[in-house]
Amino acid sequence: MNRLLYGFCASLACFGCASEAPFQSQAPVPSRSVLESPATYDVPHVALPLVLDGKLDDTAWASAPWSDLYRDIQGPDLPEPRFQTRMKMLWDDTHLYVGVEMEEPDLWATYEERDLIVYHEHDFEIFIDPDGDAREYYEIEVNVLGTIFDLYLYNAYRDGGPAEHGWDCAGLVSAIHHVGTINDPSDRDTGWSLEWAIPFASLVPPPHHGIDEGPERARAGRPPLPWSVWRINFSRVQWHLDVIDGAYVKRPDTPEDNWTWSPQWEINMHVPQQWGFVRFLPPASKTLD
Repeated sequence: MNRLLYGFCASLACFGCASEAPFQSQAPVPSRSVLESPATYDVPHVALPLVLDGKLDDTAWASAPWSDLYRDIQGPDLPEPRFQTRMKMLWDDTHLYVGVEMEEPDLWATYEERDLIVYHEHDFEIFIDPDGDAREYYEIEVNVLGTIFDLYLYNAYRDGGPAEHGWDCAGLVSAIHHVGTINDPSDRDTGWSLEWAIPFASLVPPPHHGIDEGPERARAGRPPLPWSVWRINFSRVQWHLDVIDGAYVKRPDTPEDNWTWSPQWEINMHVPQQWGFVRFLPPASKTLD
């Protein structure tokens, strides 16, 4: 058994066999050795909805552990990210909550219209595949101005896509807090934090176009069952900036940095087989039953 397959199986085994649907790994074998399995996270359940202000100061967040710091998308052999990023998650019967802290000396964004391609600037992204089959998944992105770009993928791009930019995460609550001044190169900023409340009811595929029915559509809009496992990953896109005439501009001919929670082993977030395993813990009272 090669190391990639061993890592996949070992990570799935650590969560048990209580997922709502079996995973079907069809991961391409990278050209380099993969020495670790995808990241894992146990999401605590909360009884009451969170009050979101972008500061992660709701008392419920204390029950959620911080993730490890994000690393280069290609794995730990690449240099450590220039700035720190970490996240935590919670869930209740209606929402998945995501909290993120990002170190950032240059708060920068100009896109203000929904569904503009915000990863052309600094952004933060989540990818969600509820049934873990590496097909039919959701992507949500945001910049420090709070501009959302959300889309639905029928398949990964390398498997033909297509992407449905008309899909919206209906009812999404996005709250941002920043320490510093946006688009002002005259000072040094500290960073920004993000809170998302993603309604499970919004995770509904758009009308399909010749795509077979499957577990994704059967479960559409429903919350996860306790102990179930979803495939999720997060990405932070960070550009190198220069200051010209008192304004930020992207450095010419310089690629962006991509920092992720779970390594993708290539510069491509659209390889769902490499995303992390997220397990939804039951309410505390039920763990005692």
